[in-house]
Amino acid sequence: MLGWCALLFSLGVLAFLDSLFNYGAIFRQINSVLFMLTSLGLLVRTTTKMRLRTFEQQAARILALEEEVFALRQQSSGNTTKITRDSPMRTSV
Repeated sequence: MLGWCALLFSLGVLAFLDSLFNYGAIFRQINSVLFMLTSLGLLVRTTTKMRLRTFEQQAARILALEEEVFALRQQSSGNTTKITRDSPMRTSV
């Protein structure tokens, strides 16, 4: 992410220098396309990371709920075995 931000900053500096020294129309077109593609890349990366984080949070919550259900089933059956994170979830009642 730091690399993307550094690239956007350098493109911004180049655009500022272009406005001061008037490098030409070709430079402006190339700079604007690079800026647009970099911004698109940042947008895609950010949304992908947000979706992945949401998925990981949901998976952790599902695991915690499965452990709670398993513990409640063990308590109701009178068995007091230690529950670990790696213990398989029973699917039959």
